[in-house]
Amino acid sequence: MSWYDRFIVFCGVGFGSGLMPKAPGTWGSAFALLFIPLWLISGFTLSVILITIMSVVGIYICDHTAKIMNVHDDGRIVWDEFAGQSITLLPLIYFNLIDIKWSLIAFVLFRIFDVWKPWPIRVADQKVAGGFGIMLDDLIAGAWAALCIIVYLWLV
Repeated sequence: MSWYDRFIVFCGVGFGSGLMPKAPGTWGSAFALLFIPLWLISGFTLSVILITIMSVVGIYICDHTAKIMNVHDDGRIVWDEFAGQSITLLPLIYFNLIDIKWSLIAFVLFRIFDVWKPWPIRVADQKVAGGFGIMLDDLIAGAWAALCIIVYLWLV
């Protein structure tokens, strides 16, 4: 494998966080919480831009990693969790509510949607192929989890 392929796979497996023997998606999502200082420093608008870039680049990273592993959406590929978990954090960044409690709530909500896969997450997971398919279900799960946070904050 070339150095370039190794680098892409390293990114695809979440800098190693997806290589944990049990629950790699959970570990990848937890690792994504380490991006919180970056999102706070960046502010809401720049965070949206950076997460969008992360998501677009992630399509290539996930696709290339899956081809090298020869498995579509291998559990060790967690770049998609990075993007989905980061989307879940956006309302907290916007409302300046990032603390340990809200970070854990965002983490749990994202994992619930990512594992449960309600509509349309399940459809995206089953019907969309390639790197876009790998990314799409997690992006939707992140949006659903973010929407839950927004609805809760709106009702309170």
